[in-house]
Amino acid sequence: MQIDITDASDPRLVDFVGLRDAQLRRGEERFIAEGLKIIERAFAAGCRPRSLLLQPRWLADLEPLLERFPDVPVYVATEKLIEKVSGFHVHRGALGSFDRPAEADWGQLLRARRLIVCEEVVDHANTGAIIRVAAGLGWDGVLVSAGGADPLYRRAIKSSMGASLELPWRRLDGDADLARLKEAGFRLVASTLSPRAVPLGDYQAPEKLALLLGTEGSGLSDAWLEAADDHVTIPMTELVDSLNVATAASIFAYALR
Repeated sequence: MQIDITDASDPRLVDFVGLRDAQLRRGEERFIAEGLKIIERAFAAGCRPRSLLLQPRWLADLEPLLERFPDVPVYVATEKLIEKVSGFHVHRGALGSFDRPAEADWGQLLRARRLIVCEEVVDHANTGAIIRVAAGLGWDGVLVSAGGADPLYRRAIKSSMGASLELPWRRLDGDADLARLKEAGFRLVASTLSPRAVPLGDYQAPEKLALLLGTEGSGLSDAWLEAADDHVTIPMTELVDSLNVATAASIFAYALR
């Protein structure tokens, strides 16, 4: 249902107002897909659209996908108006608002063989990149701690290239969920710079493995290091003291897959 928009204060655009704000980072009933490719992947993942806000040039590309949802409003506006509504430079002038899907259930995740578990990784771009790595390298899912970034925040979805809409993930209820993973047969492998850690090239991966990744600043907490079964490190030169967490995730995920 195409609707031309000329007023940035139009109340029908409420889903798209102020997308820089933290309001969409936790607990919202919707998520925002930015860019044509991410919108297409949201449809492919079976997410239900609420509304779209587009430049006119994208209508033809999305028409086949929207045929199943004739009552979904498609707001059409100029690039300048879209940016005024959203509060940021929209990638190629295409935004989609979708109902937020449910997190993966524990049963599905505990039957897996390879999981990435993020402790307080707060940068949405890092979280999205980690999910993209997990999906690309054949890992089965991602878990994020209570204070970590939302995998369905706009920037996280964009960084994951839509993988966070398809790869199973859920938020941990607390540190006790690490024990739940152990009980299901996972060996907890901590990524750490500790001198006691085994070099990655020397580590023999077990059948079921959960890779623990820590915060961008200080790494894994003492409690998570204590809970881990094994400590593993990426050998590096003295020129750097650490790697970006998404970069480290890529190396670990490739070596341990």
